[in-house]
Amino acid sequence: MIARRLAAEALGSAFLLAAIVGSGIMGERLAGGNAAIALLANTAATGAALTVLITVFAPVSGAHFNPAVTLFFALRREIAPRNGALYVLAQLAGAVAGVFAAHAMFAMPILEVSHRLRDGPSQWWAEFVATFGLLLAIAGGLRHAPARVAALVGLYIASAYWFTASTSFANPAVTLARALSDSFAGIAPHSVPGFVAAQLAAVLAAHPFARWLFRDNASQVAGCNTP
Repeated sequence: MIARRLAAEALGSAFLLAAIVGSGIMGERLAGGNAAIALLANTAATGAALTVLITVFAPVSGAHFNPAVTLFFALRREIAPRNGALYVLAQLAGAVAGVFAAHAMFAMPILEVSHRLRDGPSQWWAEFVATFGLLLAIAGGLRHAPARVAALVGLYIASAYWFTASTSFANPAVTLARALSDSFAGIAPHSVPGFVAAQLAAVLAAHPFARWLFRDNASQVAGCNTP
């Protein structure tokens, strides 16, 4: 039933953004000016939340929580275009609601605009790498270890917080929603288009590459093991 699937996408996206923004606020408040500790707190909460949310909601909607993931599956013809568009709307609405919920929990103004600039080619390249890697983790996980996809995604995003210059947004809904938080996790609206463009470019690159890399080639693999 599409209503249940959309509810799962909206609710999962809301909890994801509440975890990202809320842990960023808490981490910054407790870190005493140490950005590394704040980022570590942000990382742990985001990776853990993703693992739980995907595990809980995947049986209902597939647990995309990410327009890039939905577009990836639409290109694979695993979700109808109309349903994909509805998924994206639910993800965006849920993401914004999650930011507002985090602000309310920490007695901050509900509606803010971020002033944290994240600009430049290195940041855009980082977002391309982060999103490309995320999609390969999902595609490869579904192909070889479907029961472990939740853990794979949570671990990948947690690591990408640290190995990418952008701290791995890898999600257009997350990017847009975080522009509405002038906190540790925020991104200035001016920086959003470059991030989203890089994320969407990664989808277009990852789709054919994943289809080639993870295609059903058991006979070829067997042949490689032959002396």
